[in-house]
Amino acid sequence: MALTLLSSPLQGFTDFRFRNAFNHYFGGIDTFYSPYIRLNGKLKIKQSYQNDILPENNLSLEVIPQIITNDADEFIYVAKYVQSLGYKELNWNLGCPYPMVAKSGMGSGLICNPTKIDEVLQRAHNETDILVSMKMRMGYEIAEEILEVFPILDNYPLKNIAIHARIGKQLYKGPVDLEAFEKCIGSTKHKLYYNGDITSVSAFKAVKERFPTLDHFMIGRGLIADPFLPSMIKNNMTEYPKNRWAIFSEFHDTIYQQYDAYLSGPTPIKLKMLGFWEYFSQSTSNPQKTYKAIKKATNPIKYKQAVAQILNKEMEAARH
Repeated sequence: MALTLLSSPLQGFTDFRFRNAFNHYFGGIDTFYSPYIRLNGKLKIKQSYQNDILPENNLSLEVIPQIITNDADEFIYVAKYVQSLGYKELNWNLGCPYPMVAKSGMGSGLICNPTKIDEVLQRAHNETDILVSMKMRMGYEIAEEILEVFPILDNYPLKNIAIHARIGKQLYKGPVDLEAFEKCIGSTKHKLYYNGDITSVSAFKAVKERFPTLDHFMIGRGLIADPFLPSMIKNNMTEYPKNRWAIFSEFHDTIYQQYDAYLSGPTPIKLKMLGFWEYFSQSTSNPQKTYKAIKKATNPIKYKQAVAQILNKEMEAARH
């Protein structure tokens, strides 16, 4: 069975700059989902969202735009906009776990409202010809919420439903609930994609063995923490390339330069890269020490020194 790996979007991380650099240096991802477009009640798409999905910014990538909304007018507006750029599919985010989003009845906070979901899907299918796919959690409060929604979803020709095997309230804490995910498999006619805690080749294999009928898997945070992971899964390898840290170093410098050019001033780039290092550090031999060193670097010169020291140490360790 051919295996398809998809990049689960992370707001503030997996934009077109990251995607292009990732694809160039590491590969292994078949399709990238763009971080969600959010309209906040005005039928106007922010410039940063537009830039992110412009075809010329995604030339060598397969990208699917995503929307977060609980409003049919917004959905239709964005659907028509992405179609005007040549996209054929729009992914609807019912997965975002963040309380501010969920409490406003969007993301995972919308799963408990099948009537509203039905209304949006009905109008989307009546008023546009876009292909709709879903990205969901299993609920916000309890994992059974999704089971109540499947009968509604089964009325529509959805491309697939990607499910993160947690509830929204968990955010990213605690284990994934594979038993609840298993219940989903027999409960809908739609194709399911698995998402959640694929952080190593062995973690992937465990999920694949547990759900042998699945052939689409999404990797979110694991892909930032270990950018080699998708290609290692694809090639069924657990050995890193000999020049692992040299490749990572080039990748890091590429995204650093691009974000530095885009964000003005030392504080925004510092915060941006600190966010990335929360994940990057997880692949280093001493995550806490690594992250601390980055956090302490108060200006761009100190930051570059800290990064050079961290990577030199890792290269040195890899030689022995």
